[in-house]
Amino acid sequence: MSKPYPAVSFRGVAKTFHTARGALRALDGVSFDIQQGEFFGLLGPNGAGKTTLISILAGLARASEGRVTVMAHEVVSDYAAARRALGIVPQELVFDPFFSVRETLRIQSGYFGVKHNDDWIDELLSGLGLADKAGANMRQLSGGMKRRVLVAQALVHKPPVIVLDEPTAGVDVELRQTLWQFIARLNKQGHTVLLTTHYLEEAEALCGRIAMLKQGRVVALDRTANLLANAAGSVLRFKTDDALPADLAAQARVTGRMAQVPARDAAGVEAVLARLREAGVKVEDLEIGRADLEDVFLGIMHAASKVEVAA
Repeated sequence: MSKPYPAVSFRGVAKTFHTARGALRALDGVSFDIQQGEFFGLLGPNGAGKTTLISILAGLARASEGRVTVMAHEVVSDYAAARRALGIVPQELVFDPFFSVRETLRIQSGYFGVKHNDDWIDELLSGLGLADKAGANMRQLSGGMKRRVLVAQALVHKPPVIVLDEPTAGVDVELRQTLWQFIARLNKQGHTVLLTTHYLEEAEALCGRIAMLKQGRVVALDRTANLLANAAGSVLRFKTDDALPADLAAQARVTGRMAQVPARDAAGVEAVLARLREAGVKVEDLEIGRADLEDVFLGIMHAASKVEVAA
């Protein structure tokens, strides 16, 4: 049986900022729905409009055009109900330095009219690895621990929709694993999750469906499996100290000495190897692997740039 309405709906959302240099179109007609119970990824390069879209969703900014709803509540005309349905983990570490972790969560509960929820607070503290920090002042916590408290604050009123805006930026591996285990559990229980991240391996592993933004427009929207299936079938990964020939460099992903070149099939692999030999490029640790979401992302962004130039 289908859900009666989407958890989140964006319809023709546009946002224009007026600056001294003129009008800046941050969002340009963004439309998509996130269904109840989905784990949805929102990806894009810096400046693509992701944070602006989330700010509009949260009611922190108002769209110039379009309509946004959360659990069928319009974010402007029915702001209080829409905000109660959301739990948002922001990028910035914002906290009150005068309270303990438990006091912070109790105060956050009060903002939503929630009382006597110490059992749920205890579950949050345990699930996020904060149980031994419950009585600690927020000022005493490390950056990673403060990030965990932000997650707990977003979840303290048990919102049906959870928004994670770069939640693991700059945090350690342990926190990333703890956070994803806890969020995945909530998602299985029916909570909808909207994730923005620059760690594309996280999006590939967690998100069932993904939208990609570039310069305020949706340039891809599909199931993660479909996006991966449409990518090049294989990639060649190798290390080299030599410069790649221009035709390969244009399609390669290079990180330090590591280069990765797409090759759709066996003939493509041989063509890349032949081109490397022809150019005199010496390679080490050569391996053939499958394309990942980062390859898909770069390909879509590159294709979108070509369309903009052509236009």
